[in-house]
Amino acid sequence: MNFTIISSVVTVISLFVFLGILYWAFSSGNKERFEKLARLPIENENGK
Repeated sequence: MNFTIISSVVTVISLFVFLGILYWAFSSGNKERFEKLARLPIENENGK
């Protein structure tokens, strides 16, 4: 195999990994969990 084919395969794999991360981040199942984590610094009573 030459470098061009390997580079193309790695690029396609990277694209699918990126799309999977986007799907995971914006899926409705994680919305409540992410909102809870976003409120955590505000709800901390020590301010740390």
